[in-house]
Amino acid sequence: MTLTAPPPRGGDVPARLGPADVVRVGAAGLRARPMRVFLSALGIAIGIAAMIAVVGISTSSRAQLQATLDKLGTNLLTVAPGKDLFGADSELPEEATGMVGRMRDVESASATGRLEDTDVFRNDHIPQGQTGGISVLAARLDLPRTVGLTMAAGTWLNAGTARYPAVVLGSDAAAALGISTPNLQVWLGSQWFTVVGILDPDPLAPELDSAALVGWDAAAAHLGFDGHPTTLYARARKDAVERARNLLAATADPESPTEVEVARPSDALAAENATDKTFTALLLGLGGVALLVGGVGVANTMVISVLERRAEIGLRRSLGATRGQIRLQFLTESQLLAGLGGVGGVALGIAVTAVFAATQGWPTVVPVWAMAGGVLATLLIGAVAGLYPAIRAARLAPTEALASV
Repeated sequence: MTLTAPPPRGGDVPARLGPADVVRVGAAGLRARPMRVFLSALGIAIGIAAMIAVVGISTSSRAQLQATLDKLGTNLLTVAPGKDLFGADSELPEEATGMVGRMRDVESASATGRLEDTDVFRNDHIPQGQTGGISVLAARLDLPRTVGLTMAAGTWLNAGTARYPAVVLGSDAAAALGISTPNLQVWLGSQWFTVVGILDPDPLAPELDSAALVGWDAAAAHLGFDGHPTTLYARARKDAVERARNLLAATADPESPTEVEVARPSDALAAENATDKTFTALLLGLGGVALLVGGVGVANTMVISVLERRAEIGLRRSLGATRGQIRLQFLTESQLLAGLGGVGGVALGIAVTAVFAATQGWPTVVPVWAMAGGVLATLLIGAVAGLYPAIRAARLAPTEALASV
């Protein structure tokens, strides 16, 4: 008679834990200590929120900049006099605006001329030196069309008002003078000028925000203007901006093209945006440090958890749990803890971005990659932070763990 061995009992083979079982066992350890879990997850959340907010605010700012450039255009060029061979200030010819306006690649051209030693005050009793940084410029009638200026109040100069003592104030100049509505008078030069309009801020021509603009003819008749433009604005065809830029200096001043400076205002905005990116990188670094500190907090929490739960570990090992299952349990706990902080941090970062963007009047833009990256980063941090505590828990022998009860 042949004897066969009985089949192994179910208790001889460790039961496998499915994904749902692993999550349930890991979550049970977190539910037992809610306050500690909250404080540990908060450290992770602060780091993620800082990084999400920095990326979101930076992206929202760039979206607003792009919307502004799309509205105002990137085809505005400016021409200004430079220096001659001896370092002295040069000047543009009086005919420069007309010559530039006749260029094939230029759609429109206009100009302003600075009136030196001419100041504007709210009344004639203010001391001469207290100008508030307001410049006085002679302006051509087609300046708004070329630059893209809009009126906050009142109207722009016309063929009638440009010949008489009338002035349009930039947004900053109006604020400095305490004027919010037209039809008031200011002391300009040595006589009263009537405010006929106030400009909206213009990102592509910020020098006009702090200026008082008078008509070209009125400047010559009442303020001694010599007719030489100091800033010439040219709106080029969008498909020929670089070609127009290369020809502007020679066209504006054929005799001395090397003494002419040509710029593109949108490039200045792009440079400012590049500076913002550097600042953003610094803030991201600080957010990364906060995230690292949060990861250390998770590791500390898990180490303490292993020490406090030695009896639980010993009991589970005595009931058949393998070292791998114990290790997987604590790794799952650390990842759930970090994941809670990551999700909370993403939500907090989006909320901060939305509030800040709303106060600035920007669109709220948070890249999907930043949100997904924030959660994935926390899961990675949770795995790294929980690895040592998980290995330590798995190495505990059942008798050693139970003896500590």
